[in-house]
Amino acid sequence: MGKTFTLLLSTSPYLYENTVTAVRIAESALSKGHTVNLIASGDGVYCFLQRQKAKGIANAEEEFSRLIQKGLKVYL
Repeated sequence: MGKTFTLLLSTSPYLYENTVTAVRIAESALSKGHTVNLIASGDGVYCFLQRQKAKGIANAEEEFSRLIQKGLKVYL
């Protein structure tokens, strides 16, 4: 039985590496069969704009779209 992880992303994608960390944690947990919820609040919502560059990721929106297809649940 998998666990449920809930991540809060509240910082802008281009100033901090929190976006990369959230992507990596979500990807790892999903690959192990866990449920992952991501709550984007404040500046964290900018991670979901089209072609949004993030520190360490070429396109944050594409990364999250890929993870959504794998089962990530996102709440804006």
